[in-house]
Amino acid sequence: MSVLLQVENLELAYGEVPVCRDLSFQVEEGEIVTLIGANGAGKSTTMRAVAGAMLPRRGRIIFDGQEVTQLPAHRRLLAGIALVPEGRRVFPALTVRENLEMGGFKFRGERQKLDAQMARMLEMFPLLRERAAQPAGTLSGGEQQMLALSRALMSAPRLLCMDEPSLGLAPLVVQDIFQSIRAANAAGTSILLVEQNARYALDTASRGYVMQTGAIIASGPCAILKQDGRVKEAYLGRR
Repeated sequence: MSVLLQVENLELAYGEVPVCRDLSFQVEEGEIVTLIGANGAGKSTTMRAVAGAMLPRRGRIIFDGQEVTQLPAHRRLLAGIALVPEGRRVFPALTVRENLEMGGFKFRGERQKLDAQMARMLEMFPLLRERAAQPAGTLSGGEQQMLALSRALMSAPRLLCMDEPSLGLAPLVVQDIFQSIRAANAAGTSILLVEQNARYALDTASRGYVMQTGAIIASGPCAILKQDGRVKEAYLGRR
């Protein structure tokens, strides 16, 4: 597999307050890679930097062989990086179909491509087909997360960044969401996953990075991380 995303020595801060330091990790083509860690470890901040929602103090972000460190978010979306933000953030007054069309703005002026992508999403998420004319704000939390995922996939990204997809959802709904994540990956989309539920994350991804106070303290195949004493005690609990 070839490297799709390469993050090198990234330093991130909010104003004068440092959040992450010397972050280096990569996502290979076709992989699901997860960032796990306690609240405040810097996971979501890292995700925002990859998607272009904030610029780093230093370091480099290389996507598909091209440096994108200073590119704004909309340029990264056009390059093939899409973000499903924490908290879903659907447009509540717009219908499900209109939300999906917003996600497909990359294909504005190309109605045939937009319609084809819409058809793919409604086939992948049949529940959304049933709700297509319904305002997004009237959907359940799980349905909104499904909509946020499919809206991001409307741009046909090569890398999908998912920030805390299980947040606030019932366990059975979380299972459905993670099944959808695996389906998107099986269809060819590489995924960078930030997730509060370390067990789900490590069961879903092939490789992982463990973050603590803004730095990566462990990394490797998820099967090995699940056996790491530090990870088991801090994030998985004892069994």
